[in-house]
Amino acid sequence: MINQVKEAAQNRMKKSIDALHHELTKIRTGRAHPSLLDHIKVDYYGSDMPLNQVASITVSDARTLLVTPWEKTMVQPIEKAILTSDLGLNPATAGTAIRVPMPPLTEARRKELIKVVRNEAEQAKVSVRNVRRDANNELKEAVKNKLISEDDERRAQDIIQKLTDQHIEEIDKVLSAKEADLMEV
Repeated sequence: MINQVKEAAQNRMKKSIDALHHELTKIRTGRAHPSLLDHIKVDYYGSDMPLNQVASITVSDARTLLVTPWEKTMVQPIEKAILTSDLGLNPATAGTAIRVPMPPLTEARRKELIKVVRNEAEQAKVSVRNVRRDANNELKEAVKNKLISEDDERRAQDIIQKLTDQHIEEIDKVLSAKEADLMEV
């Protein structure tokens, strides 16, 4: 019983950290990274498709992405999708390939992005704490139903707290790494 609660809590906490990683990849640093364009949808014969399913995205240099559509007819829709995205990028078409230069970040924009990153990290911490609360409630319910003793509950709550502390510490490490990445010129 206790192991099931612990495993479930650990899995949910891990998913919170994975979600944080996913959100942070969307936040642009000065460097080019193919995952920056992952959330962009392209009109592909009447249906919206993720960009990475209609073209290959590679890094040509530190500040430039190269988008190569698999079909020549997709160059214009892909360019339009990148241009209208929330990233503020200006793609340039060169034949059948699209170059997407990453403009350097200003100091004010970097500070703005750090606030966003800190907010995302705080959301992940709240999520981890909610998992702790749910696990502790399950343990209390188990004591109430006489499935485990109060001593077992106390020991299990200590284990859950240690898990929570580990995951929050990991979130702090991810946050400081992303902040350092953003402040790097």
